[in-house]
Amino acid sequence: MNTTQPISLLLCALGGEGGGVLSEWLIHAARAAGYPAQATSIPGVAQRTGATTYYLEIYPTSLKQLQGHSPVLGLTPMPGRLDMLVSSELLETARQIGNGMTSDHITRVITSSSRILTTQEKMQMGDGRSDSEALLSLVRQHSLRHHVMDMAAMTRQAGTVVSAVMLGAIAGSGALPWGREVFEEVIQKTGGASAAASLRGFALGYAHLSTQEVQAQQLAGWLSQDDAHITPPTPALSQAVSQTLSAALAQFPLAIRERVVLGHARCVEYQSVDYGNLYLERLQTVLQAEQKADPSGTQGWACTHETARWLALWMAFDDIVRVADLKSRQSRWQRVQSEVKAQEADLLKVYDHFKPGVPEFAAMLPTRWADALMRWENKRTAKGRSPWALPLKIGTHSVLGMLALRTLAACKSFRPWGSRYALEQSLMTQWLGAVLKGLQQSAGLGLELARCGQLIKGYGSTNERGKHNLLHILAQALNPTVPQTAESVDHWRQAALKDDAGQALDTQLRAQGALARPVREQPIRWMRKPPSRGG
Repeated sequence: MNTTQPISLLLCALGGEGGGVLSEWLIHAARAAGYPAQATSIPGVAQRTGATTYYLEIYPTSLKQLQGHSPVLGLTPMPGRLDMLVSSELLETARQIGNGMTSDHITRVITSSSRILTTQEKMQMGDGRSDSEALLSLVRQHSLRHHVMDMAAMTRQAGTVVSAVMLGAIAGSGALPWGREVFEEVIQKTGGASAAASLRGFALGYAHLSTQEVQAQQLAGWLSQDDAHITPPTPALSQAVSQTLSAALAQFPLAIRERVVLGHARCVEYQSVDYGNLYLERLQTVLQAEQKADPSGTQGWACTHETARWLALWMAFDDIVRVADLKSRQSRWQRVQSEVKAQEADLLKVYDHFKPGVPEFAAMLPTRWADALMRWENKRTAKGRSPWALPLKIGTHSVLGMLALRTLAACKSFRPWGSRYALEQSLMTQWLGAVLKGLQQSAGLGLELARCGQLIKGYGSTNERGKHNLLHILAQALNPTVPQTAESVDHWRQAALKDDAGQALDTQLRAQGALARPVREQPIRWMRKPPSRGG
């Protein structure tokens, strides 16, 4: 260790994650171990809305050895001069790397693989998330050594805040000149009532980093013996599958089997084993068509892979039965208890608010009855009345409240007789039929039509707009009078995902010689002008 330069650390957290506590723990530990240390902070907005950064410098020579001399420590980090960057969020890690804080020859990066999505990412109609693999690649390129861990999962497991896990990771890295017991003693002295939970989080972070260090040393030893040809084994599927699924999986290429298993499990959990088998049958039809369109598999069976993804999500569409099921699960109650840190003797009450309207009730009725109910509702709204809804406040903690939710969740056996189920299955059939027709023309066109399943998302008006856009794109893509390419469909899909109003989609459609979307009927409501106060 270089004993003439301080060890520099930059800690990055989000508001409310305990970044300030982490900084204080490190300063107290350094001083308890007898080393000079200094910290400065740039706090952001509190409660998980802004980034908070803390810069520390720790001189690696003890005060005893300095014999009364005091080192001069810096107040701000120097770009490219950090010894360690520790961050609780992957995008925040990438942001600091983008600021030039790290160096690929001196900086060790410890980061969480978990994400807390930004407002900009959530606002996108499509998948607006930043590519995690690209962020991880950035971490690998701009660090001497890097450690990626799921800090969010460790935090939930320990029932603490992420700062405790981050402290354990720093201690486990061995980068600071004192032992584990100093850190634990500081937590016990300053942690108060939460010290036990903080110690659990510290232990998880410490164990993860120390294990990685041992593995890194072993790998270095192997490579020094010219064993660079060693490659890790291919990971096995994480889920046990039934005999029926095992037989069906044999028909799918290895590259897409894991996605098929996950999609099948989602459909079985959502409805039934038969529903999961329907999912497999639909995928097998798409795979057979793709094998004819691309016998050599040059696209890596991408069309079947994308269909497997979006079909599983669509088949598990949200309705009031699904909502009741999710809100009444034991795992959800355990998560709430963990979030509020409820103790065994605490009394916890949870109230869920619902406001189902006519569309939600009509969705569970047979088509004939549902149409009659919707006609009644449309007549009411045409007269200027507000849509009918039933506000409910259900105490999930109570026996009656939980019984009500579980009763509604048990109604999933009646779902196949409902109008919403029939409508969704009909639309899925149209989409899958378009994918098959696209594959008959080219593998690329079939792939882009399969990706259009991404347009089905959300609920209410958002879901309706997505279906409207999807059906129009399918019709224009397969219009024999104006043949379209895979690139055209890709542009249409991207435009539909970026623009909620659909103007960008209409522009792209016209640019490719296709028809813009027809104008949808909108009711016009005439309101009587209130009399003026002066008249």
